[in-house]
Amino acid sequence: MSDIEKKLNAIEQRNKRVELDKAWETSFSRKIIITVLTYITIVLFFIVAQLPKPFINSIVPTTGFVLSTLSLPFFKRLWIKYKDKKCKKK
Repeated sequence: MSDIEKKLNAIEQRNKRVELDKAWETSFSRKIIITVLTYITIVLFFIVAQLPKPFINSIVPTTGFVLSTLSLPFFKRLWIKYKDKKCKKK
């Protein structure tokens, strides 16, 4: 295998990893896992802090966290659009 073929193969392998990483970052599975882990963490904190009804009261902060993370793609697009315009002016 020539040096060029090896480099091309390495680039293709890297592209596959990048595509899988991107797919994971935007996947529904990842969002569910984050939601569940956040809920469990808050429940445990509420139990340790001896707060009332930890299983019910943990829903509100978990929902707030999930909503804030779901809004990030919207703000990311705005930021990219802003940066893109700024770069074109230079």
